[in-house]
Amino acid sequence: MKAWWRRVRPHVLAAPLFWLVRLIMSTVKVETRGYEETKALPGGKILAGWHGRTMIGTKIFFRQGVWTIISQSRDGEMQNKIFTKFGFKTIRGSTGRGGIQALAESIRVLKDGETMAFTPDGPRGPSGVIQSGMMLMAKKSGCWLVPCGVSASKRWLVKSWDRYMVPKPFSRAIMICGEPIQVPPKVSDEEFEQIRQELERRMHALEREAEALYGHPAPDWHSAEAQTRA
Repeated sequence: MKAWWRRVRPHVLAAPLFWLVRLIMSTVKVETRGYEETKALPGGKILAGWHGRTMIGTKIFFRQGVWTIISQSRDGEMQNKIFTKFGFKTIRGSTGRGGIQALAESIRVLKDGETMAFTPDGPRGPSGVIQSGMMLMAKKSGCWLVPCGVSASKRWLVKSWDRYMVPKPFSRAIMICGEPIQVPPKVSDEEFEQIRQELERRMHALEREAEALYGHPAPDWHSAEAQTRA
């Protein structure tokens, strides 16, 4: 890809993609379960969903001032423009660039009682595996971790590492928020890993539940991981 196109792509494509997603999602009927209870939790909270299911959130969190983290890459620049148009507040950084600064800023906003939408298997996977960054944020801030499962009745699944889901127009979709969990400030490495595995288990269970509501098979995380390596 030519260097000039990489430079201008975020500025050229952000607005058309925003309006395309907005148009599609305006026809999709979205149901939430447990979201009102989640919003009522005291203090900061992270709604954790898998990387391939973020499009539903553009409607659920529209102009609610929910925070999210977006990488500092050129693709991240385009995502940042799109997400801010949807009313998200963004923190720039990832494991590759700006990670420490993003972590510190995230802990600060969570201590202030804000809500964050986070994809713990991003930005590069493996799909369906929680990385340590979100867990560390929860440990340092004392916030709630809320596992979420997302699905749509009719959708396209992109052939990408995260099998990104695009709901078809006039379909139905759902986000299920599960039982929240916290990471104690003083926790051993073994206990920290046990909490991470438990949250991952809950996220997988909620994803299976959401998929089953529309008759979809359970996600095959091993296949997704194999595709990442291919």
